[in-house]
Amino acid sequence: MVDLNKGPTVADSGINEHGYFLEQPADYIGGIPEPIHISAWLIIVTELCERFTYYGASLMFIQYLRLQLKLEKQSSIAIVKGFQFFCFFTTLFGAYVADQYLGKYKAITSFASWYLIGTALLAISALSTLKSFLHLPLFIVSSYLFIGVGTGGIKANVSAFAAEQVKIGYKPTSSPGIYIDSRSSVERCYRYFYTAINLGAFAGMLICPQVAKNVNYFSAFLIPTVAMTVGVLTFVPGYKLYVKKPIGDSPFNKVYRCMRHALKNKNPENQHWLDSSKGLKDGEWDDNFVDGLKRSLRACKVFLFFPLYWALYNNTNDFFINQGLQMDRPRWLSADQLNSLTSGFNVVLIPIFDTFVFPWFSKRGIYLGPIKRIFIGFILISIGFVYVTILQKFIYKTGPFFDFTGSDVSAESYNNISIWWQIPVYLIIGISEILASITGLEFAFTQAPAELKSTLTALFLFANSGGSLIGMILAIWSGDPAVLYTFAAQSFIMFVAALIFFRLFKHYDIEVRSQSTNSG
Repeated sequence: MVDLNKGPTVADSGINEHGYFLEQPADYIGGIPEPIHISAWLIIVTELCERFTYYGASLMFIQYLRLQLKLEKQSSIAIVKGFQFFCFFTTLFGAYVADQYLGKYKAITSFASWYLIGTALLAISALSTLKSFLHLPLFIVSSYLFIGVGTGGIKANVSAFAAEQVKIGYKPTSSPGIYIDSRSSVERCYRYFYTAINLGAFAGMLICPQVAKNVNYFSAFLIPTVAMTVGVLTFVPGYKLYVKKPIGDSPFNKVYRCMRHALKNKNPENQHWLDSSKGLKDGEWDDNFVDGLKRSLRACKVFLFFPLYWALYNNTNDFFINQGLQMDRPRWLSADQLNSLTSGFNVVLIPIFDTFVFPWFSKRGIYLGPIKRIFIGFILISIGFVYVTILQKFIYKTGPFFDFTGSDVSAESYNNISIWWQIPVYLIIGISEILASITGLEFAFTQAPAELKSTLTALFLFANSGGSLIGMILAIWSGDPAVLYTFAAQSFIMFVAALIFFRLFKHYDIEVRSQSTNSG
């Protein structure tokens, strides 16, 4: 044990190559984050460019398919939901390639290059000189096969790669009992990372639809290509600056053998069935790996609730845009541009939460663990959909087209109710994203052993594909006036799911709080 009067020593807790203590010191009162390293900043800027590309392009898909390619409402929603599903389904492939073969740096570089080809093909698909029967097939190939695979491969690895730039452990500060704590550093890294996501998304959603509206879709799709090029040129030259974890033996084979050993040597006295794999001398895994695997399985249970959350959240990319098309708006505003408000709000709110809100709770001894934060995020998005349901009801009560079932209704028809009434829901969803999505990413990273950081991150992101799959089913009821009941049902189901989630997992916060930085 460490003497409370003299603080920690090398013999007491061990020191890593950066001079950080590996175990929490006995005089520990609180932790503060370290500054973001230049290597992490390069990754964060790259993500900003990638998110500009993704949201700047994909936000225009609904209006492009409906107004330019003349597809029906249900068909356009089904195509966009399918694209979203593919983007997150491929995260598992991206994690496998990184953890098994290439490592995160080479995997991100490879997928980003593939992605860049897709953005160029997307722009070509919108050329007015292209034969009309080629527009939709080339759009599908570029968005699904190239952009979908590229963004999935990047997303599986980029956030974990940024967090891996953090120095692990505890470092004393000039204040007694206050340490630089890598757990706080990882939390800050993810919040800055997510700020970059929202800043890129906000800029892309603000700029690209305006170019499409005032110039043409070829130019609007070409801008994301330029942004992605900047991202690749920012990321690749930083090779020597990055902390790159060695790949080593196949982590998937290691997991399989560890689980098989535990099942073959089951001991009913163990608290967890995987504990039977502990205590091996000179084995291919140590007790820390087993504990990390246990935490990973626990995290997967938490992630099972996220498809419902993403099913609601993903409505911002299609259902909400279609709702905006039914509302009166200024001539300079495209219906899909209001979507940028969620990212805009988050750019402002994430630093406020990081600097004031979370520290305020911490100083008062109120521990907002990951489960509490995710639960609050779930409740908030449910409240947001109560608002959306009421708003849709008011749209149908307003003329001249009311519930849009008349014979004179076209894709350009709208009622005399202002689109600005959508603003509150984008704010609510933005706050829910800070609490649920950022925390989910952070939870995936902190619970996984070192060998499985990308894999567990990919499993968290894969939940979004489940949300898209639910959305594809809900697209059946995306027409008018059935969409009103679709909104109401989603709100109710999410609220009930949130209560069940908290009841099942609230004890995890205590376990996470006691988790050492040395684990995993």
